[in-house]
Amino acid sequence: MIPILKILILTLYFLILLILSIYGIHRYILLYLFFKYKNRGNSPRGYFSEDNLPKVTVQLPIYNEVYVVERLIDAVCRLDYPKEKLEIQVLDDSTDETKDIAMAQVERYKNQGFNIKYFHRDSRRGFKAGALQEGLLKAEGDFIAIFDADFIPNPDFIRRTIHYFTDESIALVQARWGHINREFSFLTMIQSILLDGHFIVEHVARNRSGRFFNFNGTAGIWRKIAIFQSGGWDGSTLAEDLDLSYRAQLLGWKFVYLPDFSVPAELPVDINGFKNQQHRWAKGSVQAAIKLLPKIMKAKIPLKIKLEAFFHLTGNFTFPLMIPLSLLVFPTVIIRKGLGLYDMVIVDLPLFLFATGSFAIFYALAQKELYTDWDKNIKYIPFVLSLGVGLSINNTIAVLEALEGKKSEFVRTPKFGIEGKNQSWIGKKYKGNRSFIPYLELAMTIYFVIVIIGAFVAEIYMTIPFLLIFFFGYVYLTYLSFFQNKKLLEVYNLEPQKRIRF
Repeated sequence: MIPILKILILTLYFLILLILSIYGIHRYILLYLFFKYKNRGNSPRGYFSEDNLPKVTVQLPIYNEVYVVERLIDAVCRLDYPKEKLEIQVLDDSTDETKDIAMAQVERYKNQGFNIKYFHRDSRRGFKAGALQEGLLKAEGDFIAIFDADFIPNPDFIRRTIHYFTDESIALVQARWGHINREFSFLTMIQSILLDGHFIVEHVARNRSGRFFNFNGTAGIWRKIAIFQSGGWDGSTLAEDLDLSYRAQLLGWKFVYLPDFSVPAELPVDINGFKNQQHRWAKGSVQAAIKLLPKIMKAKIPLKIKLEAFFHLTGNFTFPLMIPLSLLVFPTVIIRKGLGLYDMVIVDLPLFLFATGSFAIFYALAQKELYTDWDKNIKYIPFVLSLGVGLSINNTIAVLEALEGKKSEFVRTPKFGIEGKNQSWIGKKYKGNRSFIPYLELAMTIYFVIVIIGAFVAEIYMTIPFLLIFFFGYVYLTYLSFFQNKKLLEVYNLEPQKRIRF
């Protein structure tokens, strides 16, 4: 190999590892903040008397949710809160039979004395943000609770959150997401671990240490005046919740996070729907970063808040780095084959521990904090890392679209009312959009098959576990993207009870 080419490959490889290591160090900082502040008290400043409970508007933004809209409305109408102090808005942008189901549910509960209203828009202008904003202008309550269609709010949700607003500086109270179908499949288990890391370590560390954190779009309750003062809901990004959160906190509003109070929700079971969701979240966060970071850096706020906001909003920029890293890892090993084991470990191990070690500890800790049988879940951590690598192509495209200013619609994640292991979603409508991305993932899968064979031939055995992390991520997403659909089942004539959960 030409010497200058070797130098370029090694330089690029270690530069990428260095950047990823910096973000890995940031995860260690979050872990430190979590341990330091996790026991900090988080109780309401006071309590509203029963006679003085404030009026609350519950907003339910929905779009083509035929399988879950009844479950959602039923759950909201079971909220333990005085009927005269509760308004429910069903904000429906649907274009299918969801409209008829939702209207029938609204009429049924209206006849039972509920203050429930149905709003339908003929266009999705502003998407979810547009629906929330239009509903906000008509809202009767001083506080706004929001639930997406796949959530099942607990009856005590409002009573558990409303009293924090006795502190006039509080704009938002956010609950943790629970998972009703966590054990449905390997895919849902991995998703739950990813979300648990976010809701346990990240949110607790940021909120209780005085840094900014974000509303997650659902399972939270806002002070209405704070939304208005912050400029309202804005559909200019796909992360309207993240955008509003930072605008509110830049004005001095405070947020409260309740890690011990979860709201059950349904995880995506369709790989293409899951990838669409990840694409939307990645693209939306980069759009928010472009919009907000200049304001944040100019704001008169502590440096620690600015730094955390930078890492929070730019976290998805690591995905475009994963692709060249994937391609360079084997050529780098070949170039450095002549080095002794000690020489390779002394350089590679620290970078590896910073880049990936923090990732493993991060998610393992969240499992330990949440579940008594957490030790059974640890075996999934390497696959969580693999899935993160496998998503690099999908999310890189999202990042690039955001950087070039490409506009796209808010693609909602299909839900099928899956709550138990023995249910099936095969044959139902609302499959996630498929694209050319699986073909790129297939190409990466083939590349790593060749690379792993090459590692065996070259007797570079110590690299194979590392290469397998990359390989599994790409092959898993490739397999599900091509074969997790009804046609595969029809080909093999599988009976419903024999259908495989991927």
